[in-house]
Amino acid sequence: MSLPRRAFVTAAAAFAAALTLAGCGSGTTGAAAELAPAKGSTAPNGTVVNLSPNQNRVSTPKVDAIAALVPEEIRKKGTLTVVDSLGTTPPLDFYANDDKTIIGVEPDIATLIGNVLGLKVEFNPVSWENIFVGLDSGKYDVGLSNITVTEARKEKYDFATYRLDILGFEAKKGSGLKVAGAKDLAGRSVGVASGTNQEKLLISWSEENVRNGLKPIDIKYFQGPEFYLALSSGRIDVYVGPNPSLAFHVVQSGETEIAGTYSGGGADVLGKIAATTRKDNGLVKALNAAVEETIRNGTYAQVLKRWGLEGEAVQSSEINPPGLPKPKP
Repeated sequence: MSLPRRAFVTAAAAFAAALTLAGCGSGTTGAAAELAPAKGSTAPNGTVVNLSPNQNRVSTPKVDAIAALVPEEIRKKGTLTVVDSLGTTPPLDFYANDDKTIIGVEPDIATLIGNVLGLKVEFNPVSWENIFVGLDSGKYDVGLSNITVTEARKEKYDFATYRLDILGFEAKKGSGLKVAGAKDLAGRSVGVASGTNQEKLLISWSEENVRNGLKPIDIKYFQGPEFYLALSSGRIDVYVGPNPSLAFHVVQSGETEIAGTYSGGGADVLGKIAATTRKDNGLVKALNAAVEETIRNGTYAQVLKRWGLEGEAVQSSEINPPGLPKPKP
């Protein structure tokens, strides 16, 4: 498979190889409940996944020098308000088998950051669009919900990176579909969640196909796990989303496969996931230093290993690195 950028090829190949070995389960609610077993299972690296509300999360000591970087208002309240998704995207962010406790790699990373900063972490699960509404209003301090760094978002938000952003394309098993670029989806019906970078990628690919005399992509929108039914029934040919959650579902269902992976940053930028906070509110340096501390002391690696996501590790946390480019006019 041809993938963008040499650096991305190495990371994505290792990650994709690991993800195809096995999967883990969740206790998600509603439509997502059918996707996972009621009890525990195994992560891609062979680690048994704890699906109970008693997570025994990896922890790390407070570092006073880093905690001192936190804006005074947040230090005084003693709480870091974290906004995340509604809990339906295992292994990133999903519900434990009590159907109410948020678990996954994102809450674990948030907890580590809170540890270093000496702050209690308060999770606030909301819909995707309300993550940014809450950050804009100051209701929440930081978003940790698989948020990709983009040049457009950098105008309103500051970022401290903590994972690579790898997108996946999920198709029915045996479809023969292989996705490495725009032409592979010409004339295809493709599902995606609105307001995401995956949507932007599909729109740009569709426009590219038209410019090249190919058919546009027939984009279908889904805001929840109902896309699995559309995929199994043939109403869509493929779905594009975060590779960890799609690979998770592939192993559980036994009916689908990953037809390709791609950098969440597009063809020219290595996509990166970041802790996201309102621009110039003074928090990003503390977030960056906290992530750096967890990388240094090894707890970051422990968390990724716990969820089988070692292939998404970053070597260091960056503040506002190059992000997904703005669409060309």
